[in-house]
Amino acid sequence: MFEQASLPLSLIIFAAAGTIVWVAGIYVSKTTDVLSARFGLGEALGGLILLAIVTNLPELAITASGAMRNQLGIATGNILGGIAIQTVVLVLLDAFALGKNAPLTFRAASLDLVLEAVLVVAILTLAVMGHQLPASLIWHGITPDGVLICGTWIAGIYLIGKARDGLPWQSHGDAPGGQRHRSERQKREKAEVEKASTAQAVIVFTIAAVATLVAGVALQQTSEAIAQRMGMSGVVFGATILAGVTALPEISTGFAAVRMGDFKLAISDIFGGNAFLPVLFLLATVISGKAVLPAAQKSDMYVTGLGILLTAVYIYGLIFRPRRQIARMGIDSLIVLILYVIGIAGLFAIG
Repeated sequence: MFEQASLPLSLIIFAAAGTIVWVAGIYVSKTTDVLSARFGLGEALGGLILLAIVTNLPELAITASGAMRNQLGIATGNILGGIAIQTVVLVLLDAFALGKNAPLTFRAASLDLVLEAVLVVAILTLAVMGHQLPASLIWHGITPDGVLICGTWIAGIYLIGKARDGLPWQSHGDAPGGQRHRSERQKREKAEVEKASTAQAVIVFTIAAVATLVAGVALQQTSEAIAQRMGMSGVVFGATILAGVTALPEISTGFAAVRMGDFKLAISDIFGGNAFLPVLFLLATVISGKAVLPAAQKSDMYVTGLGILLTAVYIYGLIFRPRRQIARMGIDSLIVLILYVIGIAGLFAIG
């Protein structure tokens, strides 16, 4: 649709679609909390699963659109590069949403979050392994790597849900001085003060979700045109600029969670979304009829490794809970920021 559009027009449409993603993402996250509480979905289903999916609706739309158009380069880069840049959203929350009292990982320290981060690392490791499989290893539109990634995600969500009910070696996974389990109470309070009816919340959620999906398709198609006209690799564009735009819902949701004082939810939304994103490779394979991960480029695997590295830093931060702040952020966030900048410089070197 936008292949013949000029560069200025493509940039205008891209910016407009990004704005829609930002605004719709705010309404999607708000109504998700309300619906999760009113339908009694529980923290694991309502938060980690439902919110992770709805905040990644732009990536879902981009992946589906790219698969239907047989243009999976940008979609693959957006999924894998999006994991790295969404992890950097935690740096933004740490630096601009908390103040100077204590870093984000100190306040939110929880073994539940460590398990979520480990799930992200496990799924990204499977993505790297899936890249090594032959493209011919596909049966009825599915590949072993896609099934394993989806199965690992489901198993991980189940185990995290069990951990939130209590770990066998400790009554709770909370660190001393950290936030207690209270996101469910906060969601109920938010639902009680919400004046809109459940039906209105469903309508707003549906409209915002559809708007996000339509904007995601526009982002995918204009990304192809912009990357070509700027002489930029589609994979690099998808892993950087496009990934940054599609991370806008996570930014708005994260700031909203921090304002509520729910630091765990802010981190859980990021890790939950990062764990879900590679599941979209199964969708892309089913729609396109081609094995997606084996066709991924060297730069795709590079940003996958970057995502693993950044997640590992936050695992250490959640366990060691450094209290010192530098430039208004925790030491772990500062390290993540430095590694990301170096990593992106390396990505442009790869091309």
